[in-house]
Amino acid sequence: MRLPRENIDLPEDRGCLQWVLGIPLVLLYVPAAFACWAAVATEPESPYDQLREDARFMGNCSVVLCLLGLLITITPVFRRTMGRWWFAVPFLIATVAYFRAQTV
Repeated sequence: MRLPRENIDLPEDRGCLQWVLGIPLVLLYVPAAFACWAAVATEPESPYDQLREDARFMGNCSVVLCLLGLLITITPVFRRTMGRWWFAVPFLIATVAYFRAQTV
């Protein structure tokens, strides 16, 4: 017979686990946000400017980092412990970066 204290999903234990599981996601999303910002901030002057390819590359790097973070977030350990907003931030960053990479 299990005692109530032996449950693995105690609410008071989730705080530390969220911090531990959130660190790899933050380490992916901070460079993704920076790459997205770099893609948006880059303004090429002509269609043949090298900055255009750089903006596309940074936008695509941001999308790849966000998709990698989303793949990690989909795993059952993360899904059970982390909140739903962990899906919103990388989706927003990836959407902005993708549209910038396509329209530059």
